[in-house]
Amino acid sequence: MNQLSPPSNIQIKEKALDIGFHKVGIAAVNGIDNQIQRLEAWLALGYHADMEWMGNPKRQNIKLVMSEVRSLICVALNYYTPQQRPQGKEYGKISRYAWGRDYHKVMQKKLKAFSMWLESWGEEIQTRYYVDTGPIQDKVWAQQAGIGWIAKNGNVITREYGSWVFLGEILTNLELTPDNPHTEHCGSCTRCIENCPTEAITQPFVVDANRCIAYHTIENRDEKLPEHIAQNMQGWVAGCDICQDVCPWNQRFAKTTDVEEFQPLPGNIAPKLIELAKITDEKWDKQFPASALRRIKPKMLRRNASANL
Repeated sequence: MNQLSPPSNIQIKEKALDIGFHKVGIAAVNGIDNQIQRLEAWLALGYHADMEWMGNPKRQNIKLVMSEVRSLICVALNYYTPQQRPQGKEYGKISRYAWGRDYHKVMQKKLKAFSMWLESWGEEIQTRYYVDTGPIQDKVWAQQAGIGWIAKNGNVITREYGSWVFLGEILTNLELTPDNPHTEHCGSCTRCIENCPTEAITQPFVVDANRCIAYHTIENRDEKLPEHIAQNMQGWVAGCDICQDVCPWNQRFAKTTDVEEFQPLPGNIAPKLIELAKITDEKWDKQFPASALRRIKPKMLRRNASANL
């Protein structure tokens, strides 16, 4: 199929929903100068810890990622499932995003189908898609495309699903009409700031990774965790959902996902800390197949569980 005119915004959005995405919006490649300045200020404070990739110049200039890009099609996929963790202190806590199948695999399959559909409209149409896999400020672009707003805890909140969403984007050389950027609706609420046990949210909209439980359980490769983290983990061994669990938007608007792959895998809701503290590499390999948890290597998982014990 090689049609003369590219698809309209309406056709693009209908296709995104048809593929299974829950939200879709379109952003032009300019208009984020203030967010670039905020990123530079955040990096200057050292709040990215040892995540040096956050300073990649491509994150500040989308044209360095794809020189021909003229629009971004941003999508969101709801991953919330209603299961609750048991309260006992003997259990380790795993962030809800990692309960089911690895979201990268689920999102990439849908983004690939979406990109192929776009390219089928004409040989001159170019696309490139990402889901946490490239130097893209996905939260900034999601807000720019009207998907949701970047909240005081640094997550993107949508009106329909709260912050329980995965974000992805397709860069394209198509000149599309952009949506209006989303307005911010945290209001005077400071629950996320007040409830963070390590005070990682230093001020509204500013998160210091050096103090963040999620950063330390997932990204920190050191043999030992810092004392101020180890003493305040509250059972978390893989990520941390505290600032999301206390958010009124999540408490009121969370909806159970229709994506079957995000249903929790056995052992992900209520693992025993004592078992994780001595998990073998072989057991880790069997227990976490096709899981985003594979980013947390066995020795890190043992370290995280031991710190809680």
